[in-house]
Amino acid sequence: MDVIKELASNDKAYRSLTQSWFKNSPLLEIIQKARSLGMKLIITTDHGTINVKQPSKVIGDRETSLNLRYKTGRSLSYDARDVLEAKDPSRINLPSITMSSSFIFAKNDLFFAYPNNYNHYVSYFRNTYQHGGVSLEEMIIPFVVLQPR
Repeated sequence: MDVIKELASNDKAYRSLTQSWFKNSPLLEIIQKARSLGMKLIITTDHGTINVKQPSKVIGDRETSLNLRYKTGRSLSYDARDVLEAKDPSRINLPSITMSSSFIFAKNDLFFAYPNNYNHYVSYFRNTYQHGGVSLEEMIIPFVVLQPR
């Protein structure tokens, strides 16, 4: 984690790292080959990442999920201003782990931290890139259609 934080400490560095990966990846070769064959190519991905900056305390039992940007479990305790909550997951087509389980999703650039070892986790995960939650980066599914000239 520390190496990634050092290489991609902000959005500009993260984009630069991504561009460097792309230029040296098999994906670029595939795109070039498709072009030479006259193929139309559609590329998409599931979602992006977000640089998390602010912690939000959450309390749950041992069965609570570990993700930093969303939690599912029973008896979750949290600040309602920081989350999008789904107390009945089936209403938004999510699975119900147990009859009393719910989901919460971090808003904006927030990430969840437990009260035990709170300061350690906050300093460790602040300014890292994470998946999940409710943000523009997570809600928009990017795609591109490439046609050879």
